[in-house]
Amino acid sequence: MKNKLACAAVVAAIFSTTSALAESWQVTPLVPGSAFHGVHGLAVDKSGHLFAGSVAGAALYEVDVAGGTAKIAIPSPVGMADDIAFAPDGTMAWTGFLSGDLYSRKGDGPIKKLASGLPGINSLAFRKDGRLYATTVFLGDTLYEIDVEGVKPPRQIMEKMGGLNGFEFGPDDKLYGPLWFKGQVAKVDVDKAELTVVADGFKVPAAVNFDSKGNLFVVDTALGQLVRVDPKSGAKTVVAQLKASLDNLAIDDKDRIFVSNMADNGIQEVDPATGQAKQLIIGKLALPGGIGVTSDNGKDTIHVADVFAYRTVDGASGEVSEKARMHAAGATLEYPMSATAKGNDVVLSSWFTGTVQVIDGKTGATREMLHDFKAPHDAIVLEDGSLLVAELGTKSLVRVSGEHVKDRTPLIGNLEGPVGLVGGTSGEVYVTEAFAGLVSRVDKNGEKTVIAKDLKMPEGIARTGNGTLIVAEVGAKRLIEIAPDDGKVTEIAANLPIGLQGAPGGLPTHIPTGVAVGATGVIYFTSDLENAIYKVAKR
Repeated sequence: MKNKLACAAVVAAIFSTTSALAESWQVTPLVPGSAFHGVHGLAVDKSGHLFAGSVAGAALYEVDVAGGTAKIAIPSPVGMADDIAFAPDGTMAWTGFLSGDLYSRKGDGPIKKLASGLPGINSLAFRKDGRLYATTVFLGDTLYEIDVEGVKPPRQIMEKMGGLNGFEFGPDDKLYGPLWFKGQVAKVDVDKAELTVVADGFKVPAAVNFDSKGNLFVVDTALGQLVRVDPKSGAKTVVAQLKASLDNLAIDDKDRIFVSNMADNGIQEVDPATGQAKQLIIGKLALPGGIGVTSDNGKDTIHVADVFAYRTVDGASGEVSEKARMHAAGATLEYPMSATAKGNDVVLSSWFTGTVQVIDGKTGATREMLHDFKAPHDAIVLEDGSLLVAELGTKSLVRVSGEHVKDRTPLIGNLEGPVGLVGGTSGEVYVTEAFAGLVSRVDKNGEKTVIAKDLKMPEGIARTGNGTLIVAEVGAKRLIEIAPDDGKVTEIAANLPIGLQGAPGGLPTHIPTGVAVGATGVIYFTSDLENAIYKVAKR
């Protein structure tokens, strides 16, 4: 209750300050926030405390199982944790997936970096004798032994296993883990570098763990299942049917099973005897980034790139509807981080996977899934039906056209951090250049004109009905309105809950703050600090 009252006081302070600075606008919550910024690895220490890791949030959390709350145990940036493990002596270790670093900490002692230069460092586990092992997955496929003192470099044991993800050592001192890309569970003799398949027939197995009786449990992220496997025979029994996007699991000394779900931004406790699941923490949204709005008869629908899901939000009620979630069987989605909407077209983009996806807004069907972009941070549909992509990796705006939109032609280069895009009325587009603090107009011939400068990390951008631009100036934690004719900047709302300091290096390892404008002029923006959505309307 104290935490809730404290949060309410902070929100009240934000809005009272905002109102003082911008009397003509009112900021109100539309979709409430949640505890994590995406939740992945789980582990339980000897005292029974549950810990959870977040990659995008770059933080490691301690979870109050009884109270259903979480607090940051290791903050950003070193707290980034895709997986967590505890040594026999109580030392906690965790993996920084994007940074390529592996850290450890004993009790309240200093944080020690055990390894670096391992992008995609993912899963880890201690042996009973205290030796530590880790794998790279997605950005690599290698098994290492890690020096627990952080002196010797990682020793490679095996590679090309098939995505050896969330693993644990079994009672036989063999390493058991899922092969993400092969649909199998395997055991590895780390001393002999020998791998043996234990069970197969999974869709996408994500993690395994043992209970005190030697039972092996597996989560299948695509099917949303918790499965018990006999380590000797490979026989499988579905223990619980959950939702897809499962990431990891941890089992405490009472054999309680805790399961994390990326798309739900939540953790469940599963009773292995009955299969009943109790939700400990959950979010309406996972990690909202870019947004777009479509309007029908004055009703706004917000299309949200929610990183682990594509969702829509009713602009009036705040009701959230899920259209697709990551890794679900049959779903087409690749970690959407930005979204735009125009007419019946919804365009999602992801710098992490280098993809741009065009979705039919009415049916939800994917029309096009385009790959091999260099860190695309936004994409819009132009009047002629072609796409324009803000490609941060090449500092360019790239026009994509032709059959199946396969023809790619740079419209302009040398942009300093192109993040947000919005179209104009005469074929021009407006782009935020986050690194340079600029908002620029780019004409159809590629000619650029700076509209506003000296801004602090401008990201999301939208156009109002009268042609002005609404920009999320993330570095200043405010929304501003820019007149495109003379560049006049007017503050709309300040002291906003935006500007999450996430993964090391800033952009492109960053979820952009999204901005969109509805048909009646209502402004919507995403809060990366709270995983929430707010609406801004004139009083």
